[in-house]
Amino acid sequence: MTSHIATTASYDQLPVIDLSAADRGPRSRDLLHAQLHSAAHDVGFFQLVGHGVTKAETDALITAMRAFFELPEADRLALDNVNSPHFRGYTRTGDERTGGARDWRDQLDIGAERPARVPGPGEPPYWWLQGPNQWPAALPELRTAALAWIERLSAVAQRLLHELLIAIGAPADFYDPIFGDRAHPQLKLVRYPGSAGDGADQGVGAHKDYGFLTLLLQDTVGGLQVQREDGRFHDVPPLENAFVVNLGELLEVATDGYLLATNHRVVSPAGATERFSIPFFYNPRLDGKVAPLPFPGATRAPGITTDPTNPLFAEYGYNELKGKLRAHPLVAERHHAGLLTPA
Repeated sequence: MTSHIATTASYDQLPVIDLSAADRGPRSRDLLHAQLHSAAHDVGFFQLVGHGVTKAETDALITAMRAFFELPEADRLALDNVNSPHFRGYTRTGDERTGGARDWRDQLDIGAERPARVPGPGEPPYWWLQGPNQWPAALPELRTAALAWIERLSAVAQRLLHELLIAIGAPADFYDPIFGDRAHPQLKLVRYPGSAGDGADQGVGAHKDYGFLTLLLQDTVGGLQVQREDGRFHDVPPLENAFVVNLGELLEVATDGYLLATNHRVVSPAGATERFSIPFFYNPRLDGKVAPLPFPGATRAPGITTDPTNPLFAEYGYNELKGKLRAHPLVAERHHAGLLTPA
């Protein structure tokens, strides 16, 4: 078996935040801010309800996603992300790495639909991350549903970020200039096909996300676990119509550690049980620089996490490029060998 930190189910649930409370008057909004402040400062993870995303919107993406994973393997491999210097497209089960170990899942990586930008002399290499997606010709509805989801969840995440910043006493719009129409949101459609058969249970290894906020739609199978203050990984039970929200590394950088980017992982479902999940990553522009956030708690901030294997950058593009090169070694070796650190 893969060696992991011990797990426990003693936490029955993460904090549940109702975003619609912001519309129900000053008292409800004040309570929302108190709950958000506590969840973001103490846990770094919570369940979000009252977000306004409809069942019809969710069903359209889930239906298209399941149809994609039911395509013949040859059709999925035609979108192999090894063919994309922008890390877009399909990743076969076992080809992605977290913490140097194999993740037992396959997925389709999608981002904002933009033309490729090849970095010129002296330009940051993270511009390689901008480029077109790869879409299955047999499923035009997938492109429609996925791009609509990116737009819809970008709006939800922007509103959530505004309320979160207000909750800790910061200006709501402080980071708006590094988002806008050149933001770099991303979406993954993920299938965990069940246990690997070799005793390893790593669906995806323990990690933190690169950006500001992640909104995850998970199915009813379970397997997501969050590392809490006791050092153990705790199950995140699925909650109907909720997004699991976690804070990314940039919010930890922005607040000098006052807000937490929290380690999380997925344990493979047992046997042949499949698990599907749809994480959405709310990220700023690649060249967006995260200025320190002015807020009352800044004087009590503990400092960002120090991990020599995972340096944190205030310029978003470098933060994501670091992660992509590490997670997708086949893409990195084919297209970006010059960016790899010698072993």
